[in-house]
Amino acid sequence: MRVLIVTSGSTGDVAPYTGLGARLQAAGHDVTVATHEHFRDQVALPFVPLPGDLREILPQAHGQDGRGSGTGPRALVQLLRIARPLVAELGAGIAASVRETQPDVVLLSTVVAPLGYQVAEAAGIGCAGVFLQPIHPTGAFGPVLLGGRSAGPLGNLLSGRLAEAAARPLYRGPVRELRSRLGLPRRSLSRLQHDQRHRWPTFHGFSPVVVPRPSDWPASQEVVGYWWPARPPGWTPPPELSAFLAAGPPPVFVGFGSMAPGHGDRLSGLVRAAIRQTGRRAIVQAGWSGLRGAGDDPDVLSIGPVPHDWLFPQLAAVVHHAGAGTTAAGLRAGVPAVPVPVLADQPFWARRLHDLGVSPAPIPLSRLRADRLAAALTAVTTQPAFAQRAQTIAQRLAAEDGAARIITWLDGVQ
Repeated sequence: MRVLIVTSGSTGDVAPYTGLGARLQAAGHDVTVATHEHFRDQVALPFVPLPGDLREILPQAHGQDGRGSGTGPRALVQLLRIARPLVAELGAGIAASVRETQPDVVLLSTVVAPLGYQVAEAAGIGCAGVFLQPIHPTGAFGPVLLGGRSAGPLGNLLSGRLAEAAARPLYRGPVRELRSRLGLPRRSLSRLQHDQRHRWPTFHGFSPVVVPRPSDWPASQEVVGYWWPARPPGWTPPPELSAFLAAGPPPVFVGFGSMAPGHGDRLSGLVRAAIRQTGRRAIVQAGWSGLRGAGDDPDVLSIGPVPHDWLFPQLAAVVHHAGAGTTAAGLRAGVPAVPVPVLADQPFWARRLHDLGVSPAPIPLSRLRADRLAAALTAVTTQPAFAQRAQTIAQRLAAEDGAARIITWLDGVQ
C-alpha cells in the first residue's frame, strides 16, 4: 500500500514520523514523508516538500524571550494568529503532495489534519490522524494548548471545547478555499471536523503510561504508544563527544530545541552559571536559540544535533523545553528531567513529567534563573527516587509498540 505521512512544524514534529514511516516500510508499505524542505536531509524515506518554515514565525510567539508566559488564552490566540500564513499555504502543498505520490492512505499530523482531511476526501482515499498531542476535549485534563491544568471534569471539558472553537478561525478560510479548489461542496468547519473525526481514526503517538486514554473519548480516538525517531543512516557520533562522555561521570544535558531563537546569549550565561553551581559536567546543545557552553571549560561541551536515543541513556539528567519529542526521548532513556516549558503543549508535558515522578516542579522559561536551575539539577542528580522512577517507566515503554496498531489498521483499509 502507498502511504503518505504529512506533518508540519519543528524537528520534534517531524522526527517521530521518520520512525513510524520506517516501521511501515518494513511491514511492506511504500512510504513517503511530506514536510518542509529544510527537513529533507533528516528523512531517509522518499520525500516531497511542503511550503512554509516554522523558523520564520516562531520567534513572534509569546514566551520566547523569557519575559512573559507563552501559555494561556492570550498566548494561544497570538500563536494561532502568527500561524495563519503557514496554514494558508499548507493546503495547496498537501494537495500537490497527494497528486505527486498518488497514495492509497494519507496519515496526518495535528497541524495539517484539518486540511489533509479535505484532500483525502477529494482524492477518495483513506486517511487517519497521527497526533503527538491529546487535543480532543476531555474531562480528564485541561486543554493541552492552554497548559493542561485541571479545572475539574466539567471545567476541563468546557475549556477544551472553547480551545477547539478558538482554533477554528485559523482553518476556516483555508479549508473553505481548499474545498472550493478541489470541487467539494461547502460545509461548516465544525460539521466537517465532527464527521471526519468519527469516520477516520486518530492514533496518538504517546504511551498510555504517560497519558492514559481518557474514558470520555469517542472510540475513534486511540492511544497507541510512541513512534521512535529513526536514526540518520550512517550516523556516527563526533569524536569529541565520545571522548567527553568517556572522560568522566555521566554529564547533564541542557538544550531547548526549537525554543527561544535569538536568545542564546542570555540563556547561555544563565546556563553556565547554573552548571558551575552544581559542579557537574555538562553537554549544552545549541538548538534554534544558539545556546553555548563555556569554550574554555573542559567540563562543558557544546554540541549540535545528535540523536537523542544515542545520547540520553549516557546522561545523568536532561534539562529541556518539554516538547513532546524530547519528553518522550528522556522517558525512553530512563533519565530524570528538569522541564523548562515555553509555550503550546510544553507546559502539559512538563506537568506530566512531574506527576510521573521523574522531575521536580517545572520551571517556566519566564521564571528561569541560575539558582533555580542549579537547585533542580542538584535534586534530580542526588535524589535516587527520580532516576528510579524514570528507569521504571523506561522499562514499561520498552514493552510497547506504537506502530503495530497502525500497521494492523492499514491491513484492514480497502
